[in-house]
Amino acid sequence: MKKVEAHGCHGGVQEVWQHHSHSLGCDMRFGIYLPPRAAHAPCPVLYWLSGLTCTEQNFITKAGAQRYAAEHGVIVVAPDTSPRGVVVADADGYDLGQGAGFYLNATQAPWAANYRMHDYVERELPDLVEAHFSASNRRSISGHSMGGHGALVLALRNPGRYHSVSAFSPIVAPMQVPWGEKAFTAYLGGDRDTWRQWDACELVRAAAERANKLPLLIDQGEADEFIATQLRPELLEAACQQAGHPLVLRRQAGYDHSYYFIASFIGEHLAYHAAALQG
Repeated sequence: MKKVEAHGCHGGVQEVWQHHSHSLGCDMRFGIYLPPRAAHAPCPVLYWLSGLTCTEQNFITKAGAQRYAAEHGVIVVAPDTSPRGVVVADADGYDLGQGAGFYLNATQAPWAANYRMHDYVERELPDLVEAHFSASNRRSISGHSMGGHGALVLALRNPGRYHSVSAFSPIVAPMQVPWGEKAFTAYLGGDRDTWRQWDACELVRAAAERANKLPLLIDQGEADEFIATQLRPELLEAACQQAGHPLVLRRQAGYDHSYYFIASFIGEHLAYHAAALQG
């Protein structure tokens, strides 16, 4: 691994590291905030997944999460949103290819060679963080937009792996919206039945009989320009009601899809995750 950046921040340090990913077959970067407490004892970890077009930089420079992570003694890890590099497949437009990994494992050429973001976030990255930093094996996960989709799907697909999950403006039903249909067709092929394992609404329904259901916390801005066409929070609300899955969906008046929205409520999300992580 190679340290790319290090900045003192709220008594801790915000770092960016680069490493070679075996899951993705390319070099990857991730941001990691180490709170002051990490200098003395292992800390739990919140994984943050960003949205379309983002890198590891967007969250660590815009959300203001470090202040709250320092207060609660939580490490925050923010990976890139897709594999990168000249050997990695790409496409025109912002919603497919590099910067648009959708946190799934692609099965179709040319994407299958590198686009295995689910495996990277679920296993490879935590193994790396827990081996090289003062991190415990207590994990939570959150994200925004495409990353909110990723956080929900990772938590629902891997029961018991995360202590809590939350999302800002997530794509909750990718099978039913243009962003998801485009990405799933390219990455997974035309068989829509195979898409269900990557759709939060479908996963909630599939887990209806599960005894221990991880509660979902979601903040959605009512002034979000994508709410009616790409995000469709009412679909997850209906799926959770049908399946008896605990959901807190907070519709926030006056907020859009931007990091101004995330910065306004990230402190509440950090407190929510810290309570779950620290028992």
